[in-house]
Amino acid sequence: MHIGIDGNEANIKNRVGVNKYAFEVLWGIYKLLPKNPDLIVTVYLKQKPLVDLPSSNKQFKYKILSGGKVWILSKLTPYLLFTKEKPDVFFAPSHYLPPIITMPGVCAIMDLGYLEFSGQFTRYDFWQLKYWSAWSIKVSKVVLTISDATRKDIVRHYPESKEKVVVAYPGYDEYLTTKSISDTAVSTVKKKYSIVNDYILYLGTLKPSKNIEGLINAFYKVKNRENLQLVIAGKKGWLYDSIFAEVNKLGMEKEVVFTDFLPEEDKYPLIKGAKAFILPSFWEGFGIDILSAFALGVPVLASNVGSLPEVVGNAGILVDPKDPDAIANGIEKILSMGKTDYNILVEKEKKQLAKFSWEKVAQIAIETFRKVAK
Repeated sequence: MHIGIDGNEANIKNRVGVNKYAFEVLWGIYKLLPKNPDLIVTVYLKQKPLVDLPSSNKQFKYKILSGGKVWILSKLTPYLLFTKEKPDVFFAPSHYLPPIITMPGVCAIMDLGYLEFSGQFTRYDFWQLKYWSAWSIKVSKVVLTISDATRKDIVRHYPESKEKVVVAYPGYDEYLTTKSISDTAVSTVKKKYSIVNDYILYLGTLKPSKNIEGLINAFYKVKNRENLQLVIAGKKGWLYDSIFAEVNKLGMEKEVVFTDFLPEEDKYPLIKGAKAFILPSFWEGFGIDILSAFALGVPVLASNVGSLPEVVGNAGILVDPKDPDAIANGIEKILSMGKTDYNILVEKEKKQLAKFSWEKVAQIAIETFRKVAK
């Protein structure tokens, strides 16, 4: 069986969200190929693969179709229509299947937050997500998604898709549970980003849906924060100017640290050194780095909306993202936690982690491809 995959989301240096998902699923499929000798995978790219993507072999190869922003329309779609090497099934690990497709298609939907919070997206991004995602869901034989909350949203907005949505929870870097991150590594990353005190950490793209302004206001309300900093790590997304304006308005320039995009080598030491990992989003498809915090034994506070209750379970604190007082109280609860309570929480985190694995995602994907190819 020949599987075609749009690999462009994975072929990005600074990976976040769907880029991380596509990268890990690609690697997961690659690792399972020896157990599936009948499978051939072709990954279609705009440009040559980055060095950390899987190497080509007899079962796994790349096809470069050089192109620009409208690549799916101008390059990929025509190629798939007229090539003699048509795949038996085509997989887009994103919302965007080719608009005209002659073989069975599978897409992956991260979330439908853009339908709930359209004002938090640029007009172009909103309309592209809304209409292209709807079309991809319609023409897909199976829709893979990353949480039961998103599955329910897809079915609610697109009832005809009810029987074809499959949940495959994302995984985490499992070596984190065995590899020790040294105090030296934590100290080095703190020095690099001018973090001089204990800190709580937000990690993610800077955009309205992440509720970073709400977190800043909550941090302002935290009692006895004299020797505490709020670290906001992540690249600028869109509509982010108000985040920096809020820090300036509250006079918290020395208390709030912005790192911009966080390289992979800095991410885990920064999480490891945090007193708490905070994800106060108004909406999340999943929140992968919650699992990283669990693996590193860091307490988690997250919103009680979307998929986050599924991810956190009983292993963290869930709060109303619209209530800065609730966020502040949650932060204070974590900071005042004694050793016994902390150890109990870490054990809960370990149990919750057992639900998540990238290998499981890849196995579900392969099973899905076999099903639809028939």
